[in-house]
Amino acid sequence: MIAASSLSIQTPKQHQEASSPSEAVRHLKERYQAAGQGHLFNYYDELTTEEQKKLVDQLSALNVERVNRIHQKATTCPSPMLSNQAALLAPLPDECFDSVMDASAEKTQEWRTIGLNQISQNKVAVILLAGGQGTRLGSSAPKGCYDISLPSSKSLFQIQAERILKLQEMAQKQPGAVDNVVIPWYVMTSGPTRPATVAYFQENNYFGVSSDNVVFFEQGTLPCLTFDGKIMMESKSQVAVAPDGNGGVYAALRGTGVLANMAERKIEFLNAYCVDNCLVRVADPVFIGYCVQKNADCAAKVVRKNYPTEPVGVVCLRNSAFNVVEYSEINDDVAHAINPKSGQLAFGAGNIVNHFYTLDFLNKVESFEGDLEYHIARKKIKSVDLQTGEVVAPKQVNGMKLELFVFDVFPFTERMAVLEVERREEFSPLKNAPGSGQDCPETSRSHILEQHARFIEAAGGKIVVGEEDAQVDGVPTLELSPLVSYAGEGLAEIVAGKSIKTPIQIHTVEDLKRAVF
Repeated sequence: MIAASSLSIQTPKQHQEASSPSEAVRHLKERYQAAGQGHLFNYYDELTTEEQKKLVDQLSALNVERVNRIHQKATTCPSPMLSNQAALLAPLPDECFDSVMDASAEKTQEWRTIGLNQISQNKVAVILLAGGQGTRLGSSAPKGCYDISLPSSKSLFQIQAERILKLQEMAQKQPGAVDNVVIPWYVMTSGPTRPATVAYFQENNYFGVSSDNVVFFEQGTLPCLTFDGKIMMESKSQVAVAPDGNGGVYAALRGTGVLANMAERKIEFLNAYCVDNCLVRVADPVFIGYCVQKNADCAAKVVRKNYPTEPVGVVCLRNSAFNVVEYSEINDDVAHAINPKSGQLAFGAGNIVNHFYTLDFLNKVESFEGDLEYHIARKKIKSVDLQTGEVVAPKQVNGMKLELFVFDVFPFTERMAVLEVERREEFSPLKNAPGSGQDCPETSRSHILEQHARFIEAAGGKIVVGEEDAQVDGVPTLELSPLVSYAGEGLAEIVAGKSIKTPIQIHTVEDLKRAVF
């Protein structure tokens, strides 16, 4: 039925056209009516021709039956955490878990060599999850553009690009390396961040990475829904949509042709990570080598929880399958349980969203995609009131967004591996506004500068703190470009037994040679 507010005076010709829509539009209306979403056409007849086309194009591209299935599953499947936790949760099996903190130097070097060899054969690529904006940081730009106030003013994107460049250089020196070692960088944006991200890379000449090896693709969206499953409208001619979560990366990789691009490049192994970890070791050869040696099809890096009730998700077994269990789902007894063999927390593998996949595994995701569990985020969603036709900005939560998380594929892996890494070396998330004191620009900056000081001191160098601007928040102002050292390697031959005075920025190996005394 046409809503009363859409009635208008029409000429006979207009009436004929309105009452005789094209066959395609008629079928589309019938399809949405059958799916219980016919209200999306309530205002169709009062739209301009251009607006009608916009709505029809959007609804034609939308799989409304899939949306209904996702809503049905998300709202009717009981939470697996409602039952007895002790019966549901189990620690990670010993055979799939290792720690760089417990491994010998020889074992770590073995993993690193395996990883570098794979990179040297152009078998490794990285996937950057970069769809977020810096809203909580007080910035409307993509989060990867954010400047954490390092002395060099480098953004997160630039830091990560330089790590890729250094790793390519290191792998090029491996025996039997291909002529031109390349680590392709697949950058997933969201709709709102795509233009700004691409422009930022172009303006900065891709930070020295070849533009041929930076591939941008866009994560998908899902309609916003009322609590009874009705698709909401942002305007009379447009459905209200939201990004489908970082777990949307799997469908996006397939739908945008990225998986085909990877196959064409003969990529075998992928490292996926979030843009907001300033310490992330992109395509870490130790992690790649570990996973290859374990013959894993999917793997995760984790850090040791600082204390039993730390609010981080935990990688463990749930119903005998690998999963990430949110801290809010773990009761006190489970949180404090101790592994008698290691003396560490039994559920202490903190998730840092840094994953490994084989390309074969990513290609298999489509086969079990229908079984993935979407998560409900209840939100205040601005939308059209179907009674009045007015756009309403609600004061109370009025709808839901449905999301997949990137770790939701873990239960479907056949050969999972988990590698524990040292938090202070590999994990410092940028989440909160400046001045908040935790996971914020100030902590990110301090953690990077602290790490660079450790690199120098571990290589046998001494840091001499100068007088003016020589420290930031008590940390020596010594910034070392990833182009000089990826993870502290190659420094000893230059700095051992010598000193460096702060403040100083070291951009090249030559800078470092000139700085020591």
